[in-house]
Amino acid sequence: MTGQVLISQTLASRPRLARYEARLRQFERKGRRRALAPPAGLDFTSNDYLGLATSPRLRAALLAAIDRGVPAGAGGSRLLRGNHPEHEALEAEAARFFGAERMLYFNGGYTANLAVLSTLPQRNDFVVHDALIHASAHAGIAAGRAPAVAVAHNDVAAFEQAIRTWRAAGGSGHPWIVAESLYSMDGDTAPLAELMALADSHDGFLYVDEAHATGVHGPGGRGFAAALEGRDNVVVLHTCGKALGSSGALVGASAILCDVLVNHAAPFIYATAPSPLQAVLVREALGVLADEPERRERELTLTAFANRLVTERLGVETSNSQILPVIIGDNERCLALAERMQAEGFDIRAIRPPTVPAGTARLRIAITLNVDEEAIERMVDRLAVAMKEERR
Repeated sequence: MTGQVLISQTLASRPRLARYEARLRQFERKGRRRALAPPAGLDFTSNDYLGLATSPRLRAALLAAIDRGVPAGAGGSRLLRGNHPEHEALEAEAARFFGAERMLYFNGGYTANLAVLSTLPQRNDFVVHDALIHASAHAGIAAGRAPAVAVAHNDVAAFEQAIRTWRAAGGSGHPWIVAESLYSMDGDTAPLAELMALADSHDGFLYVDEAHATGVHGPGGRGFAAALEGRDNVVVLHTCGKALGSSGALVGASAILCDVLVNHAAPFIYATAPSPLQAVLVREALGVLADEPERRERELTLTAFANRLVTERLGVETSNSQILPVIIGDNERCLALAERMQAEGFDIRAIRPPTVPAGTARLRIAITLNVDEEAIERMVDRLAVAMKEERR
């Protein structure tokens, strides 16, 4: 209430803000207004899948780096004085770990998607992307020069038809197929082998966003695209702020494509480089993946347990990944359920349009090593009661 009074007082003296307040009220009427809230309760919402954000090993690596004089800030872009040896050490280690010819470290996944998709597809190329890709990928495509089209989720035939239609209309460049390996709001996986075959058959490129797979899935946590990395027509994004417990993003590609990004990608050229201390943390996280495979094994065990319980006790079809969407549909009902679960000590958030399609508001339940079987079982049981009572 106090916040609303302050807004009204502000608008009385600054009428130029009225149109923005009207927009916020419109969001409120649709059940789509958002607000920042600190973390509280058991973690069923973060992407810290392996629990590395609070890892003593990462903390020790950070303190050791500070002690040896690694600076907190880069002081400039990578092309100026901001190219610290820690950035290069991380990129070299990550290239070896993921099997890429070269890797570049960006400030975050949004920046990386914006850089890659606005730079690499050329004017005479064609971008065909899954309709459910990240908002950052949409932003990169929109900022680029190549024509683009969205196709139905995970529909390989639709990808191919879009490419054939473009060719028949005179398309002469290379198609770029864009997909996530593990979809952030649905928790399902992409048919990467079929998409790779499609890219090969049409002299195209495959761009895979591994944001939610990196660290958890694939051999050694290298993601679902591990068998494809290193090919000259494959570009892969690995974010570092999810299972790797830090921040930033790594893009793996051929050395030529990485050099194009260094020379032409505005989000890389003009942004201050990531903190060298963050590069230290990401490199240490890659070491954890190699040295502590039990973290991944434990996460996959918890994931299987949670999927079974959600199916049995909520009657919901699950994703079989660590991301379990519980589709509610109505925005207000979804928000009410999330607030009720939060009040009972379970940090579960409501995901509403435009993040997800209209009519598919959902509770997005994430399984991390920050909880155990007992906590998962209590959460599912309380959610079952809440959903039953909300239907009355």
